[in-house]
Amino acid sequence: MTALPILHGEKGEGKGTLPSTERTSSLSPLPGVAIRGAMLADVPSLEALMAPYVATGDLLPRSNYDLCRHIKEYVVAEAGVDLVGCGSLKIYSRDLAEVAGVAVRGDWQGSGIGRALLETLIADARGFGLAEVLALTRKPAFFLKLGFGPAEREHFPLKVWADCARCPRQSCCDEVAVVLRL
Repeated sequence: MTALPILHGEKGEGKGTLPSTERTSSLSPLPGVAIRGAMLADVPSLEALMAPYVATGDLLPRSNYDLCRHIKEYVVAEAGVDLVGCGSLKIYSRDLAEVAGVAVRGDWQGSGIGRALLETLIADARGFGLAEVLALTRKPAFFLKLGFGPAEREHFPLKVWADCARCPRQSCCDEVAVVLRL
């Protein structure tokens, strides 16, 4: 068993004693916007950010439990103290991951935040050595203009087995599969 180094923070400032593993991107589509790894404290804001897209059926619902359990998969766009965008990278195998839960607050749409989030997630996928990133979406044009191409859902049996079989819309799915080969 290997011990982790203990770093000394000042007491009372809420600083942990372990080094931060937070991902931060240099991609900043607008001044004052930062792309970073999500934290558990972001979960209520993630729920609020995704809620309008869940209501329209553009995103599948994610429970508080699921968001907490998978928080390390998420990146967020932060403007001041507000979360204005999010997305996740769900890894299925050594070769395949899915970009999911991509949402940008309505008043920030068209600002480049969606692109920055997607580019951050793709950079993460490349860093992991993945071969492909897929997305199932009702908005394929967004992904197609960023280099994804059309794909058949049957090309991704791990995704279908892991998620589609449990999806409430499985019998009437209207999502389009797109893929980016890295």
